[in-house]
Amino acid sequence: MSFEELILVLDFGSQYTQLIARRIREEKVFSVVKPYNLPLTQIKALKPKGIILSGSPCNVYQKDAPLPDPRIYSLRIPILGICYGLQVTSELLGGSVKKVKHREYGHASLSIDLRDDLFFGFGREMSCWMSHGDQVLSLPHGFETIAHTSSSPIAGFRNKKLRLYGLQFHPEVTHTPAGHKIFKNFLYRICGVRGKWTPKSFIHETVKSIQNQIGKERVVLGLSGGVDSSVAATLVHRSIGSRLTCIFVDNGLLRLGERERVRRLFKKHLKMNIKIVDASERFLKALKGVSDPEKKRKIIGKVFIQVFEDEARRIGRVSFLGQGTLYPDVIESVSFHGGPSVTIKSHHNVGGLPERMKLKLVEPLRELFKDEVRSVGMALGLPKELINRQPFPGPGLAVRILGPVTKTGCDLLRAVDFIVVEEIKKAGFYEKLWQSFAVLLPIKSVGVMGDERTYENVVAIRAVTSEDGMTADWAKLPPQLLSKISNRCINEVRGVNRVCYDISSKPPATIEWE
Repeated sequence: MSFEELILVLDFGSQYTQLIARRIREEKVFSVVKPYNLPLTQIKALKPKGIILSGSPCNVYQKDAPLPDPRIYSLRIPILGICYGLQVTSELLGGSVKKVKHREYGHASLSIDLRDDLFFGFGREMSCWMSHGDQVLSLPHGFETIAHTSSSPIAGFRNKKLRLYGLQFHPEVTHTPAGHKIFKNFLYRICGVRGKWTPKSFIHETVKSIQNQIGKERVVLGLSGGVDSSVAATLVHRSIGSRLTCIFVDNGLLRLGERERVRRLFKKHLKMNIKIVDASERFLKALKGVSDPEKKRKIIGKVFIQVFEDEARRIGRVSFLGQGTLYPDVIESVSFHGGPSVTIKSHHNVGGLPERMKLKLVEPLRELFKDEVRSVGMALGLPKELINRQPFPGPGLAVRILGPVTKTGCDLLRAVDFIVVEEIKKAGFYEKLWQSFAVLLPIKSVGVMGDERTYENVVAIRAVTSEDGMTADWAKLPPQLLSKISNRCINEVRGVNRVCYDISSKPPATIEWE
């Protein structure tokens, strides 16, 4: 996909890299994150208006330190290095970087020395967030210092003629309150962008990209009924019309009443070709006895593809598989080309896909965050009830049942989950939360009902707030609401005698338990 204005973020493994991409997009400029060692030919092909070098857990002077192609500095494209990115620029252009005794972690007061471009409109001091144990001790030729702190004499530098900049601190985090102004100055004053990236422009560019990719071929798309696959389906349908067939697979791991809800919405309101396949026995058989969450995801991914390929053969001459893969799925599933990022977990539609898949992938949302997908959905005119739906994992209830997956466990969890969502909606919290759901734990507990001893299942309730799913905080739901949910679960769902509430944030926990 090509965009008229694009900022390339080269990732060296920082925990904040995705925040850089988000800050840029908030300024109405499209950004894309690529591995630090992206070949120069591919960088040129992207035609970026600017390049940002991320932070990293590495040191530039260590053996096999991740380094970009040094020829990027000769492209005459504005470059901004952040933390490790500043040190990379210094190291590759003749400056010096050393480990220092006085490390800087956390809040720092930044003194601004030059305020005519990157720091245009700033005062002489600002608060910033530091996270480093190395410093630039001497500048490359032609560079000058633009900011400093009491511990870092060179906390920012530039070569104004070559439009090369570096910051030792992290402007992308909320702990640097004026960080967004720095990005705005870099984008508009230094890179010369006009800020033309909007949901409507994304739709226009994506439709053209899908048409170029698909040509005259046919597509099957895995439809889950959630916002991601629904927006993806609408984009593909707008691109190729009736050559798209949506396949809704009932894998036995869905929410209560999901099959009928999807049938009604997509056939009646969105006028798409939809085929519903009941493959529940096939999935449950493949998952029998499997407890390891990574194995579950990979099994589900494999069976999904087998089902889609079987259905594609029945339709005839289908070459592409459409998916609603999002950027956080990619981030959590894949380390960038052996780079310093680590795999957190495989997603069934990314790390769980078989290597020898016959269908080629169409993933129009692969580089979007969830809130951006919702904005695109609104611009496409999708129903509000669909756009505001909370995320549901591709592997479904399989990753909300800790331990082996059984039909009995799925039926029990479906009933509990329905109560959780129903009560949260009644209380007016549904659209305020990122996700709210139930988890079936692999333990039983002693209880008492009607003067009789019980020994039954324990379920956990998970409710979190978040902007994009990359970080999340547990929701402070009213005790009265939690009490009502607990009472209903225990009284209405046979086999449950204890309900717990998860008060873990992400990080260190993930939103889903598996």
